[in-house]
Order: sequence, then structure tokens, then C-alpha cells
Amino acid sequence: MNAPHLNRALVLEAVVRTPDGAGGFTEAWSALGTLWAEVLPGSGNDVLGEERMLSAVPYRVTVRGAPVGSPSRPVAGQRFREGTRIFQVQAVTERDPDGRYLTCFAREEVPK
Repeated sequence: MNAPHLNRALVLEAVVRTPDGAGGFTEAWSALGTLWAEVLPGSGNDVLGEERMLSAVPYRVTVRGAPVGSPSRPVAGQRFREGTRIFQVQAVTERDPDGRYLTCFAREEVPK
């Protein structure tokens, strides 16, 4: 297995829910740290968003391995940010048997 080319700095973010005082909550994204990654695109398609069509492209984002429970280990529901680009993490698995790298299956949605 060849080592991935970790040449892009992505900010790992997690959603933080705060009570709004009226029985509900507000959501905001909080940065957990910056991870160096290899980002490889898949084939795109169109999906229907809440109010408009979105162009959705799947990506395989490879980062260095981290133990389960570590704040630097991505999990489904988090996201990567690169400037204005957002990659929603959908699943995470070990890339190799030793867990040196993780493959994150992510999706970038762009308004049409």
C-alpha cells in the first residue's frame, strides 16, 4: 500500500447544540483542529435539497489515524472545511490493518 499524499489542510468541525431558552436549541459549528489530508473526488450527481437542487460530489478524504474517541478522529456527522468548501463526513474506516490512516467518506454539496 502506498502512503497517501497528505497535502491539504482541512479544519475538522463538530456541531454544538445550545439551548435557546424556549425548549429548543440552536446549532453552530465548532473547530476541533486542523488535519492534513488527501482528498480524492468520486463521480457527482444532483440531489434535491430543502429548497433547491444541489450538486453533490462524493469524496474520499484520507487523514492520519487516531484512536477511537480521540477529538482528532473524525466521525460521521462532523465536517471538514477548506475555506468556503464544506465536506460532510458520512462514514469513517481504517485504511490499513494497522490503523495508520483513516478513510473518511464525505460529500460536498454545492448550490446550483
